[in-house]
Amino acid sequence: MANRVSASIRLGGALPPAAFEELAEIILAERLSIEWGGEPFDPSHRTPGQPLDLYAHEVIGGRFEELEDRCVELKLPFVRSCDGYPGEWDAERVVFTGEGEPASYPADEAGHVVMNRGTAERLGSLEAIVAWFDAGDFRVPPLIVEGDSVDGPLPERKL
Repeated sequence: MANRVSASIRLGGALPPAAFEELAEIILAERLSIEWGGEPFDPSHRTPGQPLDLYAHEVIGGRFEELEDRCVELKLPFVRSCDGYPGEWDAERVVFTGEGEPASYPADEAGHVVMNRGTAERLGSLEAIVAWFDAGDFRVPPLIVEGDSVDGPLPERKL
């Protein structure tokens, strides 16, 4: 049996309705909820103009593999946090800004990015350390489906 832990993910960015429907199917297949221990996700749970927060217990490897991979393909920013599994992996916060590859940061039990001495020495300066923490503290933009009625500017679509 695969090792499982609790994990959460926050999704953002802009996408067409058909892509949101596809993501909703993946979210349902992965049995995610909009609150810990809540009812299964339904597309009506999404609040236009807000990022989409999803939660699950018993997540294999602490990763939402299909959902994360599809978000990378669609260039949809996300932040995922998961608990550690003793002897296998530490708690982490994974950040995908919509560009490049997802980056993993060690985290504490509350999902806050933490740094060890070796990383601080490798980075070499206070400016580099602060930049590393800033990158790990990426703020996910709202999840906007084309046609949403929201106040303020929409995030740029990168498809």
